[in-house]
Amino acid sequence: METQDKDLKYWQSRRTRLEIEGRAFIDGAYRDARSHHTFDCISPIDGSLLARIAACGEADVDDAVCAARRAFDSNGWAGLNPRARKAIMLRWAALIRKHADELALLETLDAGKPIADTTTVDVPGAAYCIEWFAEAIDKVGGEVTPADQHLVGLVTREPIGVVAAVVPWNFPLLMAAWKFAPALAAGNSVVLKPSEKSPLTAIRVARLALEAGIPPGAFSVLPGGGEAGKALALHRDVDCIAFTGSTPVGKLITQYAGESNLKRVWLELGGKSPNIVLPDCPDLDRAAKTAASAIFYNMGEMCTAGSRLLVHREIKDALLDKLIDASRRYVPGNPLDPATAMGAIIDQTQLDRVLGYVDAGRREARLLTGGSRAHAVDGGFYIEPTIFDTGNGNALIAREEIFGPVLSVITFDTIDEAVRIANASDYGLAAAVWTADLTTAHDVSRRLRAGTVWVNCYDEGGDMNFPFGGYRQSGNGRDKSLHALEKYTELKSTLIRLR
Repeated sequence: METQDKDLKYWQSRRTRLEIEGRAFIDGAYRDARSHHTFDCISPIDGSLLARIAACGEADVDDAVCAARRAFDSNGWAGLNPRARKAIMLRWAALIRKHADELALLETLDAGKPIADTTTVDVPGAAYCIEWFAEAIDKVGGEVTPADQHLVGLVTREPIGVVAAVVPWNFPLLMAAWKFAPALAAGNSVVLKPSEKSPLTAIRVARLALEAGIPPGAFSVLPGGGEAGKALALHRDVDCIAFTGSTPVGKLITQYAGESNLKRVWLELGGKSPNIVLPDCPDLDRAAKTAASAIFYNMGEMCTAGSRLLVHREIKDALLDKLIDASRRYVPGNPLDPATAMGAIIDQTQLDRVLGYVDAGRREARLLTGGSRAHAVDGGFYIEPTIFDTGNGNALIAREEIFGPVLSVITFDTIDEAVRIANASDYGLAAAVWTADLTTAHDVSRRLRAGTVWVNCYDEGGDMNFPFGGYRQSGNGRDKSLHALEKYTELKSTLIRLR
């Protein structure tokens, strides 16, 4: 059935036939947690129970890490001919595409994301990520360095060993792929811990990895809460841990790594990204529509969300009228309906957090639209797209990461003021500037302290060629691009005396 023919009825029917696996995947097999403890996986769509999931703890972490170490030391994955390793990963990506409807449905039910997004962005994006790094395996080489004429100097990259990946709930499969694809491509073994709020697609793709030919132990999946994440960060046989999530948890992981074996730590953390619209903006209509998408796409549950809209006073009223009109496209609806552009907040806890910020906003700023809980589907967790005018941006909602569909509009009078406000944040993940002047675009882009800067657009560059990550408390290291491969390798210098 073609994508355009898959309506709400189709996805509801598939839901009734869906078989959900809730066990951990360790050393090539599904198994219960050693404690036999489970936790409930609740759909944010309607509050229904999807499955009971293995609650992995320290003993399960040790099992998975030991299996990963055995797989690595046996050289069954890292020692493969690069083309053979590439072929296996390409088969894995092909299997993900083959099971795309199943995975998209799992992602939508588990995370509340619109099915229109999981079918076009999340699942194909994960497959593409695996394909991209698979194709890099037999194309990235080392160096022959200048040396004394009696020496041959080689610089090579080797897999670091056992990599733990701890990933968030907002893009469960795609963010996981950004970690495990380059780590596996480099020849490492990977232990993946998905968020306890959205573990289903990670559990499912583990079986597909085995089916594709990734050896037992080289890729394991441990569902569970903070205990499992802490155990991975403290484990002395984990060589590297890559984490995407909140800044406070990232700080804890760094602390645990230091307390144990000083394992390599890579962090992609929070954001409070500024979206600056200068008075010479070339297209206010497009800027308004893009600003709405920048904060309301994926229910605002994005670390790069354009949650601070900085608008020059001269064009503020005109832009706000267009922005409020653009926000009406993001009416919360049933995520299983392909016509829905805005789905459900991940769970009751996050909904309460977002509504708490909305309440704070009502006290400090002027509410322009939204601000209430919505009831798209009974029992689900929905909120209206919300916009506040925060004046100079000193309000709490304009400073702290909300991770929900709440936009703070900030007024400025000069470019210098806009840059100062944009950089006055603990974060530095992304930013944007709208201007018709090429010199201004270059100047402001250089001055913005962010890992990604968009000009006259937002959240573009969805391919894998651009590194992704942030400055300051938005983390360190980069996902995507060949730079991500470097994170999961060790550099080795080899000098050979010829005579």
